[in-house]
Amino acid sequence: MLIDLTYSILNAIIQTFLQPRLKCIDGELCLITGAGGALGRLFALEFAKEGARLVHTFTVDLSKRQSIYEAAGRVREEVGEISILVNNAGVVAGRRLLECPDELLERTLLVNCHALFWMTKAFLPPMKVKNRGHIVTVASALGLFSTACVEDYCASKFGAVGFHESLTHELVAEGHVDIKTTLVCPYIVDTGMFAGCEIRRELRSLIPPLDPLYTVQQSMKAILAEQQMICIPRLMYIPYLARALLPWDANVATYRFMGGDKCMLPFIKNAELKTSNGHSKSS
Repeated sequence: MLIDLTYSILNAIIQTFLQPRLKCIDGELCLITGAGGALGRLFALEFAKEGARLVHTFTVDLSKRQSIYEAAGRVREEVGEISILVNNAGVVAGRRLLECPDELLERTLLVNCHALFWMTKAFLPPMKVKNRGHIVTVASALGLFSTACVEDYCASKFGAVGFHESLTHELVAEGHVDIKTTLVCPYIVDTGMFAGCEIRRELRSLIPPLDPLYTVQQSMKAILAEQQMICIPRLMYIPYLARALLPWDANVATYRFMGGDKCMLPFIKNAELKTSNGHSKSS
C-alpha cells in the first residue's frame, strides 16, 4: 500500500509540471447531454475537433427515466454503441428553499443527479463487455463545498460527485480499468445560469466567472489525459480542502469574508424578476 501511495503521489506531482500524454479519440462515438446549452455545444465542437463522432440531436426529457431509456434504445439502433458519455446537462431552481415549488426542487435533483443513474445504466453495459470507454461527469465546485440559498443545486451536485466517485471505485474493483472516468468541478461559468451571482467586490478579479470556452478546453485536457478529477480553476482545490480540514466555524468565517454566504442573493433576485415578468407577459 505504501509503495502504491508513494507512486501515486509522485506521479501526480510529475503530471502537474509535465505535459501529460493525450489519448486519441478519433472515430470514437460520443454522446453529450445538454448539448443544446452553452457548455454542451462547446463540448461537442471540441470533441469533433479531436475526430470523435457525435450522436446526432435527440430530444430527451432528462427528468424522466423512461424518456432516457427510450432515447438510449434509439441511439443504439440508429447510431450504435457509444464509447464516450459526457453527462453535462444541469439546471437550478433559482428560488429560496421555502419559496420554491416542490416540482422545481424535484426537477433539479432529477436532471442533475438521478439522470446520471439512468444514463449510466443505459450506456455502461456495452463498455463493460469491451472493457473500454470513458464516462465524464460535469458536476460543480458546489458539489465539493456548499453555499447558501441554492440547496437544490448543491444537493444535486454533491449527489453527482458521490455517484461518480462510487462508480469509479466499482469499475476499478471489477477490473474494468480501461473504462476511464473524469469528474469536472468548475467554479461558476459565465453562461447566464447564475447571472447576478457575486462574491466580495475586492475579490472578484481574483475569482471571476469562468469563460465557457476556457472551461471546456481545460475539461478536454483532463479528459484526454484520462485525469480522474479536475477543479477549474485550480484555486477551487483550496476551499475543497479547507472544508475537510478546518472547523465549521472557520469555514463560515471564510465564506463571510469572501461574500460567499450572500453571493447567490442577487442571482435569486434576478431569477424572481424574470419569473414575475414572464407571468405578467403571459397573463
